[in-house]
Amino acid sequence: MVNITVSIPEELYKKMKKYSEVRWSEVVRKALADYVRRLEIMERGVVPSEKLMELLRESSLDLSDVSLEKALEFYNKARELEWKRLPSTTQAR
Repeated sequence: MVNITVSIPEELYKKMKKYSEVRWSEVVRKALADYVRRLEIMERGVVPSEKLMELLRESSLDLSDVSLEKALEFYNKARELEWKRLPSTTQAR
């Protein structure tokens, strides 16, 4: 396994020390793995169907009435919303 060093604010460190039973390296490892998984999903252009259905409901559209162009428009909007939802300061676009 590779080691990395992470800088955190002093205040956060003090709060973390209160919970000495927590394996913080495991917490960080899981958070990083989850974040990379979400980035990979976004790279593939996959948006959760729940988000797409939510956008369709907001627009009062029945799936049978949706043209391919409109479906692609909603798909792209959902993808953009999901991308914005990812909490990152390193998003490149």
